[in-house]
Amino acid sequence: MSEKTGRKVIVVMPARQAAATLARTFDEIPQNEVDEIILVDDSSTDETVELARRLPLTVIWHPHQVGYGGNQKTCYLEALQRDADVVVMLHPDGQYEPSLIPSMVEPIVNGEADLVLGSRLLVPGWALAAGMPKWKYLANRFLTGIENRIMGTHLSEAHTGYRAYSRELLLEVPFLRNSLDFVFDSEVLMQASYMGFRIEEVPARCRYFDEMSSVGFNTGVVYGLKTLWTGVRLILHRRGIIRSRKFVARSTQARAPRR
Repeated sequence: MSEKTGRKVIVVMPARQAAATLARTFDEIPQNEVDEIILVDDSSTDETVELARRLPLTVIWHPHQVGYGGNQKTCYLEALQRDADVVVMLHPDGQYEPSLIPSMVEPIVNGEADLVLGSRLLVPGWALAAGMPKWKYLANRFLTGIENRIMGTHLSEAHTGYRAYSRELLLEVPFLRNSLDFVFDSEVLMQASYMGFRIEEVPARCRYFDEMSSVGFNTGVVYGLKTLWTGVRLILHRRGIIRSRKFVARSTQARAPRR
């Protein structure tokens, strides 16, 4: 447990083909600000696991590829089992700055937020200057605008992969019922908003380079359509037309035990 915050902060890294960037990303993590680091490898075919096992972190390996959402499910389950108070998801591809972790954790530790998003769009011009493809920027702004209307929020970006969660949120939001693919992030965000969890943003610089993982145009279109469908599902659930178990919070009468 961190002496500075009095909370146990665990960084989780959902990995897939991250051998080229893992060591550099790990070295940039402010070790004095976190208690544990967990890497979950989604059946990589490169040297990700071998390299990770040389680093002072916990390595979990999927023998079969389950997808980005499935990887996160393992990440959060393991962090909860290890009694995390705050869980930070950091991609090992180096797109997001690990040095931002204290700023991601602070609003949760201070009781001001349950979910903190590292927004690439909060500061105008940052994302495009860093090399974000213009089609991704426009699609991000378009989808975020629609999601804000659905959720009643005012987020600058709903599609960042840099996130910090409180233990309470991960216990209440039924993330195990979510998708195995990229739309998992959108589902968690809409679940958290619907269930009344507090969401804050901090500005996050991003980096684009050849070795980083990236969603292509076709995958991005599918992701966008699935995100919109998640929004429709939320509207139907909220109006009582078609109820969805994804938007039913875990019972507060059966808290997960701590060791």
